[in-house]
Amino acid sequence: MGNKTFLSDIEIAQNNTMTHIKTIAEKLGVHKDYLEYYGKYKAKLPLSLIDEEKVKNGTLILVTAMTPTPAGEGKTTTSIGLTEGLNKIGKQTTVVLREPSLGPVFGIKGGAAGGGYSQVVPMEDINLHFTGDFAAVEKANNLLSALIDNNIQSKTNNLGIDPRTIVWKRVMDMNDRALRQITIGLGGTANGIPREGGFNITPASEVMAILCMSQDIDDLKNKLGNIFVGFTFDKKPIYARDLKAADSMAILLKDAIKPNLVQTLEDNPAIIHGGPFANIAQGTNTIIATKMGLSLSDYVITEAGFGADLGAEKFLNIKCVSAGLKPKAVVLVATIRALRHHGGAKKEEYNTPDVEKVAVGFENLQKHILNCRSFGLNPVVAINTFPNDTLAEVELVQMKCKAMGIRAIVADGWSMGGDGMIELAKAVVEVVESGHNKFKGLYDWKLPIKEKIDIIAKQVYGADEVVYSKKAEVDLKKIIGLGLEHLPICMAKTQKSFSDNAALRGRPTGFSVNVREFEYAAGAGFIIPILGKMMRMPGLPSVPSSEGMTIDNDGKISGLS
Repeated sequence: MGNKTFLSDIEIAQNNTMTHIKTIAEKLGVHKDYLEYYGKYKAKLPLSLIDEEKVKNGTLILVTAMTPTPAGEGKTTTSIGLTEGLNKIGKQTTVVLREPSLGPVFGIKGGAAGGGYSQVVPMEDINLHFTGDFAAVEKANNLLSALIDNNIQSKTNNLGIDPRTIVWKRVMDMNDRALRQITIGLGGTANGIPREGGFNITPASEVMAILCMSQDIDDLKNKLGNIFVGFTFDKKPIYARDLKAADSMAILLKDAIKPNLVQTLEDNPAIIHGGPFANIAQGTNTIIATKMGLSLSDYVITEAGFGADLGAEKFLNIKCVSAGLKPKAVVLVATIRALRHHGGAKKEEYNTPDVEKVAVGFENLQKHILNCRSFGLNPVVAINTFPNDTLAEVELVQMKCKAMGIRAIVADGWSMGGDGMIELAKAVVEVVESGHNKFKGLYDWKLPIKEKIDIIAKQVYGADEVVYSKKAEVDLKKIIGLGLEHLPICMAKTQKSFSDNAALRGRPTGFSVNVREFEYAAGAGFIIPILGKMMRMPGLPSVPSSEGMTIDNDGKISGLS
């Protein structure tokens, strides 16, 4: 692999000479006058460039993964590397990704700009404030919060909202467990009505979900207006539209709704837009960004967060069905490290070769392959390679995949960029051009809520049953009473297991899925069962990544990953 692999991600990115963004836009056939510049290397694209006919006929490829270890298995790195590889074999390709959240950046997982020689740049900007989209989502969300509490306080325009029923929370883009449950309005009558409140992390905001599910400004306003706030004292539902909040929230999002154009290390186009988590939200970039990519490129590579049981399931059942998108191929990322993990390896053993553990851990990958097939999509497995992988372990995975009729290809985008992804790129093109994949959703949105949850829990996760708490049953009655039963399901579940128990690795069987409570995103258009102990505001680890970061007097950042 050479000495270059000893460089950190940020060192590789900083050593790269970037191309002016107008030149990147030219590769997409976009004139420089259409761009809204954020410096020399970032720009926003106008929604007018979306061509629905090209979207309909375009080639969309989803990159997903097996159940990950805490560090992740490299979906973004693979997505970017595959984009480089496809361009090298003559397929005009754009990668379309989510924006990173500051929570993971400063917490444990790191950023989301890829890694090694498969990155998008400017890496620091993308991982930090980027073009301000997250800040706009945060402000729009918190404007609604302010309007709610102002209405409760008001004597002349009071809607009679019962403070005990308010479900809307404030958000901030940081892991801060101390803000999960708080009391607001203390300090006297001038400071509002005291009530319980709390914060979610910005990627879990319904405003982020709405931004990602909207087709244009009018659709955005309509969805924002449909946000459910709470009930009046006489049990009447209150929505954001009742507070006349939709237009003012949309004004704050007028730039955030436009996709961001940047570049890969090999000067290929990358569109980055929206950033919901997949364990507590829908986990995919915006519909607008995906359609923009399909309008401007022959091939579009996109990824969905965490394992295929979360990101891919939601991408396919929610986003694709809603937007009429039909992916033609799926790349399922696996690592030998994760296979060892699911085979019983302890954290300190992740880098220790062990063919037997890999064989046991393959059951996890096998289940993900079967799940992809249930959507009518036969995946290509990308073995995202690490220096400690052994030939015996890799060949075992390839042999087991071959027995299932699946190609498993070593993907070395991290150390080699596009040159290490050519074989995978050719395999993906073969799948696309064969026309054998025929995408279909897993369930009909019109089915009863419990039936839809059953399909996901039993067919995707492998559960025996779904158990509902008393609170969940009460929440379910509210959802049905609000007329939301027809909406799709967006599970909030640990990313560490097929089950709702993070400790159950591999392919667990004989387990129950436990729905603790429901949330409902009436604006975004889905129902959110909360499984187990899921939190919509994460906390920092005991040693957060922020402790290893520095910035010098010239503004050069180190330690960001």
